[in-house]
Amino acid sequence: MKKFISMDEAMDMLHDGMTVMIPGFMGVGTPETLVDGMVKKGIKDLHIICTDTARPNIGIGKLIVNGQVKKLYASHIGTNPETGRMMNEGLIDVTLIPQGTLAERIRAGGAGLGGFLTPTGVGTVVEEGKQKLVVDGKDYLLELPLTADVALIRGSKVDRKGNIWYNAATRNFNTVMATAAKIVIVEAQELVEVGEIDPNNVMTPGIFVDYVVKGDA
Repeated sequence: MKKFISMDEAMDMLHDGMTVMIPGFMGVGTPETLVDGMVKKGIKDLHIICTDTARPNIGIGKLIVNGQVKKLYASHIGTNPETGRMMNEGLIDVTLIPQGTLAERIRAGGAGLGGFLTPTGVGTVVEEGKQKLVVDGKDYLLELPLTADVALIRGSKVDRKGNIWYNAATRNFNTVMATAAKIVIVEAQELVEVGEIDPNNVMTPGIFVDYVVKGDA
């Protein structure tokens, strides 16, 4: 299977109503070129799983401002006032998830687990609608896995087989999201030949990656 594809070919795989995982923390580690492609294509009614919505003109914030997101799963939205406004006006359905729980739900999805138990959120609004279990006298919430139709990730250095190295904090949610979607497309900041990434430095093995596109440096 051909892994290296054009941006247009990547956009052809994205459609209205899809559930899409997009990594990044305040836009750091977000595949900006792929996001820009989604904005240009005008894909709508998206269900987005992410850490945050960055700012109105950065990363996922562009999709928010453009009215392309129907449902959002995130750990916080405070840095993007547009997300808060649209949530309050009923334009976006927002589910806020504690950040560690969000990461573990995605990891559970990638690992094929049925869920996990956590004390985080017990006694708060987080527990609403969730099953509560008692283990050794302590309350836990059953958190279910998260998966997506597509994960759009970003690698600092990517080879043509999809092996990825992430620079510093750009790694954030990229590694777990790369395991938890039916289709994984990585935007390469720098595209290299196979063998140019030291095997000891591979953070996401190419086996998890379906397609590679060249992004902006």
